[in-house]
Amino acid sequence: MDLPGLLEQERHEFTELLASLTEDEWSAPSLCAGWRVREVVAHCLNGTVPLPVYTITLARSGFSVDRCNARLIARTQEMSHAEMIDRFAASTGWIARYSTPLALGSLFVHQQDIRRPLGRTREIPADRLLAVLDHPDRFADPDRYTQGLRMEATDVEWARGDGPLVRGPGEAIALAAVGRGAVLADLEGSGVPILRRRCDVARDN
Repeated sequence: MDLPGLLEQERHEFTELLASLTEDEWSAPSLCAGWRVREVVAHCLNGTVPLPVYTITLARSGFSVDRCNARLIARTQEMSHAEMIDRFAASTGWIARYSTPLALGSLFVHQQDIRRPLGRTREIPADRLLAVLDHPDRFADPDRYTQGLRMEATDVEWARGDGPLVRGPGEAIALAAVGRGAVLADLEGSGVPILRRRCDVARDN
């Protein structure tokens, strides 16, 4: 599987989405609690920050990823939307150099964080979807959501785990695996209530 190629395709599609957004859409809520679309995009620029700068910012934030994210997002306040798009499109960033699967999973989830609330649906190629299902965003701690559950996609040949069943479209499975409770209505099975409780706990903490 050509993961660098899949990452480039995802970044290109994400860039096209951003270029098509209206001003109102940039200010619309995303699936990330408390973040508008603009904040999600600003967060996606974290990987373009030089690694030493990111490390220093993380240390100054008491090694809290949430506080580090807030500091880095604040650095983009004066940037125009066009500048943010140009910066996003121009660099794959250090995260991609460190782990292509991690970068792909992160971009995939954050693109859907924007698309779902805006009703901007897309046809996701099966190879890209399978890559994300196989390599969820580890920064989002997927094990806390999926441990002890059987996750099965209905639109691609993919399944993982043992236990109560969570079944549905691969895109919804990929998002639920990193705590996006908004997609649970698209899933079925005896494991869904367990997954919902885990998403609720993570959201409230």
